[in-house]
Amino acid sequence: MAIGKKPKRLFVAATRQDQGKTTISLGLLAAFEELAPPVGFIKPVGQRYVEVDGVRLDEDVALMRAVFKPDVGLADMSPVTVGRSFTRDYILKPNREALVDRVRGAFERVAEGKNVVVIEGTGHAGVGSCFDMSNAEVARLLGAKVIIVTEGGIGGPIDEVMLNAGVFHEQGVEILGVVLNKVRPEKLDSVATFVEEGLVRKGIALLGVIPHEDVLANPTMRQILDEVGGDLLNGEGYLGNEIETVIVGAMTAHRALDYIYHNSLLITPGDRDDLVLAAMSSYAVGDDKANFVAGILLTGGVRPHENIVRLLRRTNIPVILVKGDSYSIAAAVHTLKIKIQPSDTRKIIMARRLVKRFVNVQKILDTL
Repeated sequence: MAIGKKPKRLFVAATRQDQGKTTISLGLLAAFEELAPPVGFIKPVGQRYVEVDGVRLDEDVALMRAVFKPDVGLADMSPVTVGRSFTRDYILKPNREALVDRVRGAFERVAEGKNVVVIEGTGHAGVGSCFDMSNAEVARLLGAKVIIVTEGGIGGPIDEVMLNAGVFHEQGVEILGVVLNKVRPEKLDSVATFVEEGLVRKGIALLGVIPHEDVLANPTMRQILDEVGGDLLNGEGYLGNEIETVIVGAMTAHRALDYIYHNSLLITPGDRDDLVLAAMSSYAVGDDKANFVAGILLTGGVRPHENIVRLLRRTNIPVILVKGDSYSIAAAVHTLKIKIQPSDTRKIIMARRLVKRFVNVQKILDTL
């Protein structure tokens, strides 16, 4: 990049949480690395954070750091993380200029020498307004143009896009277009036709339509352990197992065998030795010792008999002992927010492939 030349700046926004911003950002970074390297990444404001090398940073930044290994400091990629009392403290003692300086300084360091910088937002356009750093305000502050990610459908997505577009327009931020995500594959062409026509009437381009992929929607046992907690009794090396179905063990072992499918998660009280043995039997008789059960959650804080534990340790099944009852744990699993983790190699490859195939990346670069 020529000295003094400003990098292209793309802000990836969404109509609300869990629309696939991180998946799209990851795929765009990979595509831009091929078409216009070098590329930078920053998430100016983060709400879900982890600690890496003593630095608190947004979990999406941890993912991008692990995948792309950028040559910038961790703190610069995640300058503002919203902790438990952050908003209350700010409302009592606001200091917007300090946040502006922190974000702007971090961005300048991330952007140095880059041709393109991807800026990932947090939630909808107005998130962060309570501490004067909404997504729309941050996009304006950094001089970025915006794409909006929304979920599959026709009327609802268009309505939500226009609601968010109004917030960006109020800040004078240009919207490049929309990426429609998680569309049912059998309706891909139909939805694309109607949404494109509907958005064109509003002066907004449709830049991509991405089909729903179960791989990206399925949690892994590692995510279950991280989110639900508990003690890992077995299967540490197999926490990457993906969960496709959840079975709550409230039936006889004989009946349970009819419901134990490939990549299923069994949730059952720790004293239901019969169900645990049934899950192990499906493992034992599987083709080539295939692990038909992705994992087992033993509830109620009840540790199985030591003989059962010894049998479990002869398998590769991840087994986690948790304190809650089966139904509350099942509810917690059902409401998990599925995020791509650095160890989710299959999901990372899928994200790259989907964006490259279904998003008009070259058009985005050209319009930047």
